Amino acid sequence: MSSLKVDRREFLKRLPLFNDVTLDELDQIAASTTELHMPKGGMIFRRGDPCDGFHIVIYGQVKLGFTSTQGDEKVVEIISRGQSFGEALMFMEKPYIVNAQALADSLLLYISKNAVFAELDRNPKFARRMLAGLSRRLHGLISDVEAYSLRSASQRVIGYLLKEEPDGGGDGGRVTLSVSKKLLASRLNLTPEHFSRVLHELVARELIEVKGREVVILDIERLRNFEG
Repeated sequence: MSSLKVDRREFLKRLPLFNDVTLDELDQIAASTTELHMPKGGMIFRRGDPCDGFHIVIYGQVKLGFTSTQGDEKVVEIISRGQSFGEALMFMEKPYIVNAQALADSLLLYISKNAVFAELDRNPKFARRMLAGLSRRLHGLISDVEAYSLRSASQRVIGYLLKEEPDGGGDGGRVTLSVSKKLLASRLNLTPEHFSRVLHELVARELIEVKGREVVILDIERLRNFEG
């Protein structure tokens, strides 16, 4: 991977989490961060490793998941630029419960627990932002459980496509899958075969077209109302 000089303070300053932090405090936090360059496929941490801080993605993509006793992989979350992971376990002082692996050449910032706790003592607004981020993550996990329990496979795939559709309405929206169909299937709690069958059915009903990783939505209203 090519070397990239990163101004840690400038990057942290652009994140909502650090909006209310003074420049002096930001300098202290930046001094306690570590840059982590990971090649595609590199393991950032494994389930059971100690968690003494959290990570922020500067560029690249990170997969959070675990492997079942049968050897099947379950993808829990896919983390992209500007997003963070590991905060909850850092506060609980528990080891990691998932594996983290780079899906592409990635650059991460690792912020130590001591730096976070020191800032929490200084800045109540920082504490509120940390809580807000953890609450969003919890809400997302609850939404996932609801989808797996109450929604059909077709509804899960359609929900993902509509969420990712950039235009927010109208026909002819295009969605570029940011990860492989196999990984996306696992993220939606489907087997790759079941995921492919859903896509084929939507294509057969002329609701979408699939061209590699690009999905073209032909009729967004019909797609939104499709029961499956």
